Parts: sequence; structure tokens; C-alpha cells
Amino acid sequence: MQDIFGHLAGLRRPRLLVRTARIGARDYSRRRDLKRILGYGSLPKPAAAVMRLLDLEYDHNRQRETGDAGYSLTRHVDVLIALMGEADGLRRPKLQVA
Repeated sequence: MQDIFGHLAGLRRPRLLVRTARIGARDYSRRRDLKRILGYGSLPKPAAAVMRLLDLEYDHNRQRETGDAGYSLTRHVDVLIALMGEADGLRRPKLQVA
């Protein structure tokens, strides 16, 4: 799990992007939002979800940096919101609310 937090600590993204995601993370609902982002089906455990979200976020960030025409700012923020929500759930597992 320390490796996950190491990856999260190493993320460097534009301040406005992070601030927007932090605001959205206040209303994060694992059941509603994670299913929408990762697809329908059973929800992965928080650590597995964070790893999948990290992969998605890296892809979105690469698209942002290269100016890819398929880049979606909204989708990138959604993934960051879920990543923050899941990371918070890992830090405080007893407070996890579905």
C-alpha cells in the first residue's frame, strides 16, 4: 500500500486541475462514481481501484500534455475525483461510505 501512496505523492498536475478535483471529491460516492468511471459490474477493492484509476489518469494526462484531440478535461477531472476519493478511503477505511 505504501507503493500506492508513493505513486499518488509523485503526481504533479496543474494547480487548477487538482483544485477542481478536490472540490468534486467532497461529494464522491464510490458506488455511483466508480461504477460510472470504471464500468459496470462489481466494484474492485480500494487498492485495486486506485491502481486502475492511476493508469487511467496517466493516460488522460499524457493526452493533455500532447494536445491529443480526444482529450476530455471533464473525464480527466472525474478520474482525479475518483482517485482522490479512493485514496482517502485507503487512508481511512472505517469512514468509507458506499
